[in-house]
Amino acid sequence: VSIPPELRSAVIKIALNATPCSVTCGVGIKVEEMCEITPAGERRNCSLVRSLCLSTWMCGLHHISVPVGHPIRLRCLLEDLSNLGNHTYSFTWRWAPGLITTNDLLFQPLENLGAAFSLASATEADAGTYCCDMRIRESIKLIKRIYFGLRVIPRDLVDLNFQKSLTWEQKLVANLEDGSAGNGSREGQEHFWEKGVFYEAMLGIGSGVLGGFLVSLMLCC
Repeated sequence: VSIPPELRSAVIKIALNATPCSVTCGVGIKVEEMCEITPAGERRNCSLVRSLCLSTWMCGLHHISVPVGHPIRLRCLLEDLSNLGNHTYSFTWRWAPGLITTNDLLFQPLENLGAAFSLASATEADAGTYCCDMRIRESIKLIKRIYFGLRVIPRDLVDLNFQKSLTWEQKLVANLEDGSAGNGSREGQEHFWEKGVFYEAMLGIGSGVLGGFLVSLMLCC
């Protein structure tokens, strides 16, 4: 293969290094080091350039649990892509009321939504799965799909703070199992055993008094 003389002196610009994509699914941003390479193999005029990247379009199901009255904001796009590339994007939202599912046959469309879906105050009726499809507007190519499984829990039903809902004894057992029982845990354990000894002593005293009363009653009769 013969190379034309004009190409032998050409300078090319290529990406020598690049960062990982900023997202694991859908469209994200990466930073590339672009350099000119001379025919002699020298680098020159290097610069860092932000560009679009896409790994896989399916982002799967993300679970969200909130109490009634809590504001909700579901974001389909995490990066600002307005200054990158020559494409524009469209977003389509769908909802499966009352269900946590990825079965597309169970969804109904939601209208007039952009890259994010918001609720000022979540109600139990808002529970279900929300799905967002992101497409390149010019080609209608699907580049991202993400599901949000939303559970809305009544405030008087359960406290979402697991540690706060434990009893003192449950917290002590949990600390011992985690191997994180320090001086405070040992002190608590001592109090626990002190409680046990106290209850046993009271039980013994009560049994003795009752036995003495019964013996006295028998002698009198």
